[in-house]
Amino acid sequence: MRATGHPVAIHGGILLRAWRGEAWATRAAAEEMAAAARSRGLGDNMAYAGYVLTILETGLGRYQAALASSRYLLEEDPLVLGAIATADAAEAAARGGDRGLARIALARLRRRALASGTTWARGLLARSEAVLADDEAAEGLYREAIECLEKAGVVPDLARAHLLYGEWLRRQRRRCDARRQFRTAYEKFQLMGADAFAERVRAELLATGVRARKRMVSARDELTPQEARIAALVASGESNQQVAAELFISAHTVDYHLRKVFRKVGVSSRTQLARSWLEQHLAQVPDTTAPARGASPYPQVPAEGRDG
Repeated sequence: MRATGHPVAIHGGILLRAWRGEAWATRAAAEEMAAAARSRGLGDNMAYAGYVLTILETGLGRYQAALASSRYLLEEDPLVLGAIATADAAEAAARGGDRGLARIALARLRRRALASGTTWARGLLARSEAVLADDEAAEGLYREAIECLEKAGVVPDLARAHLLYGEWLRRQRRRCDARRQFRTAYEKFQLMGADAFAERVRAELLATGVRARKRMVSARDELTPQEARIAALVASGESNQQVAAELFISAHTVDYHLRKVFRKVGVSSRTQLARSWLEQHLAQVPDTTAPARGASPYPQVPAEGRDG
């Protein structure tokens, strides 16, 4: 992706690292992107660097750092990203202690969400309102957020709604209700590989008296980054030719790496690899129900929820 020479080409990789909670790599990449953006006058890339850092620090529970990263987004309000990141900025400001800035972000989000009218936008609005609401109004807003985001199919935002609702329930000393929300959030974050958020939920579960085990260390951890990427794509059902096109390598190279993956993971077919990959992504939390047989391990986003 770097072959084009345009920083936009590496956006997806940085954001993926942020959701995974890879702190050092994300911060280094964001700093590199911001420096390049300043030298070239690319305001969009400056905003994107702030956005990925906001996601990272929020996942790590470092709300002061998340607030610092989101200020540029709120001040500059860049096209497209300014709308998408407003809910993140509102949460960071509310939890970071700047409720005045949080209300400014919430007012902006409310105007845009009501104008948009999509279930995704309304879900983000309800979740953001709940964070700032008093105890009497918060629960209804969290439930509305979960209902909307579930319909929209935007799983990362839905999982975060369950996490925030669970945190609120724990503060209300409703530990059993909080556990249900935390288990749901933990399963979703684990399935997606959003490790920082998952670890945050695990700590919350421990605080309610439930032990949530981390993912098992397995042969997957011995895979090289390239092997892991190929394994994930093959496990999702892509052919060698499709993987080759996506990774900009030859089908012969894909086949070579795939044979090494089979040997390391201990499988002999693509079907076994997919099953192994799914099992390693499932959360190991007590009382968590596994997906139905034949269900895809990858989040599906209905068309209704994609346009934000």
